[in-house]
Amino acid sequence: MEINQPAAKFQDVSIAPMHTAEHILNQTMVRMFGCERSRNAHIERKKSKCDYTLLQEPTAEQIAEIENRVNEVIKQNLPITIEFVSRENVPAEVDLSKLPVDASATLRIVRVGDYDTCACIGTHVSNTCEIGTFKIISHTWENGTMRLRFKLL
Repeated sequence: MEINQPAAKFQDVSIAPMHTAEHILNQTMVRMFGCERSRNAHIERKKSKCDYTLLQEPTAEQIAEIENRVNEVIKQNLPITIEFVSRENVPAEVDLSKLPVDASATLRIVRVGDYDTCACIGTHVSNTCEIGTFKIISHTWENGTMRLRFKLL
């Protein structure tokens, strides 16, 4: 049974804009570099960071392009919706490899318009217009891992 509803604000609502921006960043990285979603993320209200496994260090131009693409998606005023589905009905594009072993048989799928779809229990805004402007404040590269630090303006 599938239930569609507007994104509810679970947990700490103060991080909802940042967490939703993380979804957009993850999908942008997947599309630009063909990598997996972040393997490690630390999301806070003021600033956050995500780690990505990449084959080579991105150029300054690519870092600027990441920021531009994330902001382009934010400006589209996309709705964020949630649906609860059984494991048998999880959309094909959803990667369940990071799902805990003890996760329930019914999963919460979060969609950012038609841009991103993933299983998630976090808090989100209802529309990308509530996010603000995404800004990469620094990045590092070490042993195949790129760490992006970002904030919202």
